[in-house]
Amino acid sequence: MTGIDERTAANMDVALEEVFAGLPHGGDHESRKHVAKKLIQSAKQGNVTLDGLRAVAREASQQLLTRRSA
Repeated sequence: MTGIDERTAANMDVALEEVFAGLPHGGDHESRKHVAKKLIQSAKQGNVTLDGLRAVAREASQQLLTRRSA
């Protein structure tokens, strides 16, 4: 899969918003950008389901927390 269809884009948007929902102003730009890049990479590899993209978003946000605490 090389392109991202509307449904996949909507799923990516939901996953991104959910992972940052509890943060002030929806999270900072760099963090959102990192997670969005991971979502795009995953979607282009064929991971297009909402549950699959949620998992990618959670993992990417966890990577950010791990980096900051190190």
